[in-house]
Formats: sequence, structure tokens, C-alpha cells
Amino acid sequence: MARIDLINLGKTLRDRAGSGDGAGIPAGGGRGSTFSIRNLTLTVPDGQTMVVLGPSGCGKTTLLKIIAGLIPPDSGEVRYDGLDVRNVRPGDRRIGMVFQNYALYPHFKSRTNVLSYFFFRRKTPELEALARAKFQRTSELMGVELAYLLDRRPTTLSGGEKQRVALGRCITRDAALFLVDEPFANLDQALREKYRVNLKILLRQFAITTVYVTHDHNEALILGDLLAIMDRGRIEQVGTCQEIYNEPANVFVAGFLNLHIGTPPISFLDARHLPRGERLGNVRVGVRPEDVEVSGAKRENSIRGVIAGRLSLPMKNATVLTVRVGEEEVHAQTVGAESLLTGDPAWLTFKRYHVFERESGRRLRSYPEIC
Repeated sequence: MARIDLINLGKTLRDRAGSGDGAGIPAGGGRGSTFSIRNLTLTVPDGQTMVVLGPSGCGKTTLLKIIAGLIPPDSGEVRYDGLDVRNVRPGDRRIGMVFQNYALYPHFKSRTNVLSYFFFRRKTPELEALARAKFQRTSELMGVELAYLLDRRPTTLSGGEKQRVALGRCITRDAALFLVDEPFANLDQALREKYRVNLKILLRQFAITTVYVTHDHNEALILGDLLAIMDRGRIEQVGTCQEIYNEPANVFVAGFLNLHIGTPPISFLDARHLPRGERLGNVRVGVRPEDVEVSGAKRENSIRGVIAGRLSLPMKNATVLTVRVGEEEVHAQTVGAESLLTGDPAWLTFKRYHVFERESGRRLRSYPEIC
């Protein structure tokens, strides 16, 4: 197990051709661009899974490579249990890593790739026993989807099959730290859901410190003990998914993290639209769809709007209504709104909402506050 501390990290990548490789460089070729991580501080607690969640190109993969020691930072420190990673030999870092591009040994069969950590070490009875035990556990977790690949070389495997072997190699080795870069991106939906659950079981059973980067919200919610929301080389907020969702640090976090896939995460509107909203000052208000109540009749402290659209969510037995309020739109997730049709007037009541500073986007407060 290991505690990871990132202290005031800085890294600038200059004049890199656009490759869309997740290092903060946009795809499309042409002139290179500059991407920076500045004054980034983050702690990954011992034995927990930290999911770094952010949009493509925000620097997630670059951050992961810095933690691994593959890219040296321009400034700041990466510490493993208080030791600067630069003072720890690569062979002693005990890192298991799954890359986006697999990085398998092409001349080895899949079985040898999975066991490669043990293959390159001096053979002892203890090491061979550990290898057998780890391989058995990996086989149990990954099942037949890995078993039928073991006697094939990577050149004969599809992208999804290579990813399975790469994941198997990571969880087989004797690691104190897992660094995982979207390992399920090339798997079909059924296998992706299965492996997410299996990986979560493994991480909880062995309490392996893990940094997992993804842009997939559902994946983050399933796997993460803690989330670190990242944007443009900065960590915007760290906490559990519920903490961040209930008390977002700023407009970006509020509009990015979504606990209810299929519905917009939040709606923003000028405070002047709220009853007595002038008391809030020159601010923006954000409200979650589940916190909006919609009525066809006027209510106390309600806002008048017009139904601009309807979206049925059969899996949730709910409907998302888009209500135009002035020049802005508010989304409401509701049940039993069959009588409200596009073009009808509607009155909105907010059960809870957030107040954001207009210029900086920082959250000032929420009403009501969560005790």
C-alpha cells in the first residue's frame, strides 16, 4: 500500500503537434500548442481509489505519467509514503499501470504478458508460488474472457482483447500502487460493466492505492472512493461524488459532474428571475433537475415559464421538461407531468439551489445548506 502526495506540481508541454492523446493537446494536427499543469496539489490516501475525472484533453494522462515517474515535473514533488519518487528506483516503486495504448510485449504470448512482472525476476520457490496465486486470482476475476486469449500473441488480438490482457497484467503483479488510464474504453458495454465491478472487488479486497483517470461519469461513480475533478491542468475539487455533487466548488464542477446519466446536470439562470432574487445580488443561480418542481398552476414563491420541450426517460419512469424562463432554460426531472405540453405555461419552485459568483464562477452558498 502507498500514500501518494503531489505537491505544487508544475509541467509545461510546448510545441507538441495535436494528437488527441489525452495529454491536454487537441487533435487535428497543424501547429503545436502549449499545455500547462500549474501548482497542482493532491493527496491519494493509502488504500483508496482516487478517480481523476475530467473532459478529454484536460491533462489526466499527463498527470498519471508524472505520478509514475515517466514524465518529470518542471517543479514540485511526487511523494510515495513521504519519499520523493526521484529517490526511489523504478524497480522499487511497485507500480502496476494500464496504458491507453496497452504497451504489451508483441513477441510474448498473452500468458507471458500477464505474468511478465515475474518473468523478468530471478526464479525462487517463493516467487513462483506468488506468481501462481496471483495468476489464479486474476483468472478468477476476469474469467473466460481472459482464458481463451492466453495462448495468443498481441498481434492476433483485437483492441478490446489487448486491453483485457493489459488489465490482467496490471492486477497480477505485486503492486502497491495501480495507475489506470481508461482501461475499458475499447470493450463492449456488457464486458465494460462486468470488469468495472470485478476491478472494484479486487481493489476493495486488497486495499490497493489506485489512481484511475477517465472522462466516464458512470465509471467514476462505480470505482471511486474519492473523485478529483480536473479541468485544464487544474484540480478543481476533491471529495466523494455526493459531496461534490451537493456542494460544487464552482460553475465548471456543477455543470460537469452528473449523477443522473440521461439528464442535464444543472441549469443556470440570472438571480433576478427568482422571487426576491435581487437580495442575492449580481449572481447566477444553479438548480439541479431533481430539485425543480413543476406545476400548471401558480404557487407561492414560484417562477413563471413556458414548456419548451419534453424528453421521456422510460428507464426512470420520468420526464425531463425544458422550461424557458425569459431567455434562459431550466430543466426539470419530474413524474406525472403528462398534462403539461410544449407551449403551456408552467410555474417552477426550487427545492434547493446554488448561488455562484458571476465573474469567477465560484459557489458562494446553497439554499438550503446541507447540515
